[in-house]
Amino acid sequence: MASPILAVILSFFIPGLGQLYTGQFVKAVLLFLLAVVFAGLSTMLIGIPFYLIVWIYSMYDAFVSAKKN
Repeated sequence: MASPILAVILSFFIPGLGQLYTGQFVKAVLLFLLAVVFAGLSTMLIGIPFYLIVWIYSMYDAFVSAKKN
């Protein structure tokens, strides 16, 4: 059984890592790639709010997914 707290902590440091921990490989890769793209766009300031959305969603989804397992 996956720990919801550990899933959130993993996603806090690297978006998508919590999903990888809960066994959602495709979602993990997608969230990680979105985070990388938006982090790159943050140099133009447009990426910052989108990165934050992906980061927060990643933590929330990791928590919910780990609770289901």
